Amino acid sequence: MKAQDIWAVVPAKDGTAAKGRLAGVLDRRERRDLFRAMLEDVLNCLSRVDGLSGTIVVTHDAHASALARTFGARVVREARNEGQSAAVRSAAAVLSAEGATTLLAVPGDVPMIAAGEIEAVMEAHHRAPSVTLVPARDGRGTNCLVCSPPDSIEPVFGTDSFARHQAAARRLGIRAEVVLLPGLGLDVDTPGDLGALLGRPLSGKTGRYLEASGIAARLGSESRAHPAEAREKRVDAGPS
Repeated sequence: MKAQDIWAVVPAKDGTAAKGRLAGVLDRRERRDLFRAMLEDVLNCLSRVDGLSGTIVVTHDAHASALARTFGARVVREARNEGQSAAVRSAAAVLSAEGATTLLAVPGDVPMIAAGEIEAVMEAHHRAPSVTLVPARDGRGTNCLVCSPPDSIEPVFGTDSFARHQAAARRLGIRAEVVLLPGLGLDVDTPGDLGALLGRPLSGKTGRYLEASGIAARLGSESRAHPAEAREKRVDAGPS
C-alpha cells in the first residue's frame, strides 16, 4: 500500500468529561490530566510512524486541538462531543472527499502504543476493500480499525465492537484481518484497565504523570492490600 494513502484518526473527548468510569479511583482533575497525558503519548507515537500520511484529531476539546497541532496533526472540530463512532465517521467523510484510500483509527487512551505496533498493523493490512482490527485486551472492544476505503464499513465502537466490526465486514464480503498487540490492546477505561497499566513498566508522558501525581503509588498499594475489592470495582464499573 502506498504510504501517502494512510491517515491515522484519533477521536478525543472533552477532557472535563473523559474517563468517567475511573471516578471510583480518580478525582475529576486526575481523570482529566490522565486523559491529556495518554492523548499526548498516542500523538507522539503516531508522529513517529513511518508510512503514515498524517494524523487527524477529531475533537471539541480546545486542549486536545492545541496538543494535536504541536504534533503536526490536523484537527477536525466537532460542534459537540458525539462519541467515537461519530468522530471516525466524520474523519472518514473528510478522507473520502480528499481521495485518501485508508483510514487507521486509534483511541486516545492507549498509552502503551508503540510505533512498531502501528507499522505492524499497516503491514498486515490488505488492499481495498479490506478491514484490519486490533481487539482490546478483553477481546470485546476495538482498539484499532483500519479501513480501505475509509468508509468501507460503519464504525460501531462501544460494547462488543470487535465482533460487530467483524460481522459488518462479513456482510459486505470484505476481508477482515485480526492483529493481536499488547500495547495497542490496552485502553484505559476502567479501574481494571488502570491496574493492568500500573502492572507494566511505566513510560512516556502517562508514566511520568502517574508517578509524579502519586496515583501509581496509591493505587498500587491499594490493589496489593485489597485485591478482592479491586476485582469487585472492575466488575461493577458502569458505562462512562
